Amino acid sequence: MSHTARIGGVFLSEVPMRSLIAALIASTALVAPALMQPVLAQQPAAPAAQRARPAAQHRHNVVLFVADGLRPGMVNERTAPTLYALMQRGVRFTNTHSLFPTFTTANASGMATGHLLGDTGDFSNTIYSGFPVPGAGNSLTPFLESDPVLADVDEHFSGNYLNEDTILKAARDAGLSTATIGKVGPALIFDSTERTGQHTIVADDMTGRSGGVPLSDEVQKALAAANLPTQAPTRGDNAQAGTGTQPGTTVANIEQQNWFADVATKAVLPLFKARNKPFALVFWSRDPDGSQHNQGDSLGRLVPGINGPTSLAAIRNADDDLRRLLDGLRAQGLEGDTDVIITSDHGFSTISKDSATSWAAGQRYDGVNTGQLPMGFAAIDLAHALGMPLFDPDARNARLEDGHFPSRGNGLIGADPAHPDVVVASNGGSDLVYLPNGDKALAAKVVAALAAQDYTSGLFVDSKLGRFAGTLPLSAIALEGSAVTPMPAIAVNFRSFSTGCADVTTCGVEVADSGLQQGQGMHGSFSRADTRNIMGAVGPDFRQHFADPAPASNADLGRTIARLLDLRIPDKGHLVGRVLTEATPNGAMPAWRSGENRSEPDEAGRRTVVRFQSVGEVRYFDAAGYPGRTLGLPAEDAPPVEQHASRH
Repeated sequence: MSHTARIGGVFLSEVPMRSLIAALIASTALVAPALMQPVLAQQPAAPAAQRARPAAQHRHNVVLFVADGLRPGMVNERTAPTLYALMQRGVRFTNTHSLFPTFTTANASGMATGHLLGDTGDFSNTIYSGFPVPGAGNSLTPFLESDPVLADVDEHFSGNYLNEDTILKAARDAGLSTATIGKVGPALIFDSTERTGQHTIVADDMTGRSGGVPLSDEVQKALAAANLPTQAPTRGDNAQAGTGTQPGTTVANIEQQNWFADVATKAVLPLFKARNKPFALVFWSRDPDGSQHNQGDSLGRLVPGINGPTSLAAIRNADDDLRRLLDGLRAQGLEGDTDVIITSDHGFSTISKDSATSWAAGQRYDGVNTGQLPMGFAAIDLAHALGMPLFDPDARNARLEDGHFPSRGNGLIGADPAHPDVVVASNGGSDLVYLPNGDKALAAKVVAALAAQDYTSGLFVDSKLGRFAGTLPLSAIALEGSAVTPMPAIAVNFRSFSTGCADVTTCGVEVADSGLQQGQGMHGSFSRADTRNIMGAVGPDFRQHFADPAPASNADLGRTIARLLDLRIPDKGHLVGRVLTEATPNGAMPAWRSGENRSEPDEAGRRTVVRFQSVGEVRYFDAAGYPGRTLGLPAEDAPPVEQHASRH
């Protein structure tokens, strides 16, 4: 095992060079595109006193604001002035990481528990549940952005599918006021086991509708006093995704998010103020994610892609909501006693639907442009390669003949859809493949079929299935842990690249298994454009005017919030984040290193590579896949910082 640092193409042995390290940290903090490359910083360990919990006279409030799908490179004085000013005033995390797969519910589970996905079992927005989920039409592949679906999976998995307590549950158990407001699915994940509405306030898309979490009498009275309706507005035109020939939306999610912001500032914050005790509040802004997905600015074209006027309006919409929250805190006299943390669950990329190898792309489908990949292409291609029938789990297990694609992209492969041999959970920039029978010979066939496709960039396989050349185990990316939901057999990452702008993480492109069109937006891949998210903080427990160069992730936020609120949360799993102590006053900067994990090549020379950084045992994944097919993982790269040869 080698331990070699690389700076600007020069390789240096790992010896104390404090002046060089200081320069490196400074340059990392100031130059955002440098985050495309792993950063090595070896610094002296801090004294125990400096590593201790930051002292506070009393417990402060915490507000977590999540701007879904916001890319760091899109935040500046013009596009997002409130976000930009907050990070300049407080802490700006410059070396940030979404959890892979880079999807919404997955990262919500990391923020909510402080655990990585191998522990939470929320492996993606769509998973294989192992049982028919009533709230998902009895599908075996439920989409988790739904309050009824979350209720069903919680009930099936002993009352808590995450298998870990969340920060809001711990906070309410400790006597704090708690609320979670915004996008359906991730909002509820912060306290999905409390569905009465009597303890944690939940306001999301389903509020006031069947299946939603009810509002308590106290909250309803507060809404009435503020002249606010008790039912959430719909997304309206913002929900229109268009078709292969008709553009999607050209408006941001204004009306719905205005209601969420009103609920937070005109009802919840005054209520919390009147209770006169500490509180924890989560606000999950659907924008810019929803608008970037559905935008109609770039139908069929990779440029401007997700950088057109609709996406910019969505970024400003999220920024306006943060401004209103900050104004609301100020109006209630809570600003000086509240820590405000901002993040995004993942980055974002423009969709490509091109492939020269896919059998599915060569077929004709209604609503799909000729020669492009249909939704569910991975399931279709696998069924074709295996010579097995394909069924649609979201259409009562209907068998799919040639020329038809799965209604939600998911597929059941095998003779009996009630007991499939292969399950494909379609998600976007990456898919999950399950082998319910644990068939090792079938796993080898699936790996070979996926590796042969030009849209594939890296495969990760359950270590129980054996070792396969060209792949790495799921444990290499923290997907093997204590989860109680079924663990995927294979995680397949799709190809990504950029259109060539100055900061390539703002103009990433990825092949996406989605019903959306080429030119619209998606995420979920191991591209650095998707793993690089936005993070910042301001408040009495954080430094001022500080650019933090240490690696940080959404799981770290869960651990940090628990520490700020002085919560004692027992861990069942061991895949955890860390407390971001260096962002607190007088906090010591941790030492970290960077490296690569590389598989042995398969017969065609394909090699799955993971670039990571680590602080102690905590790992942060920059990018992964086949070099040259993943943005952030160039072809024919220089020797890795650190190699862990995997004999697969």
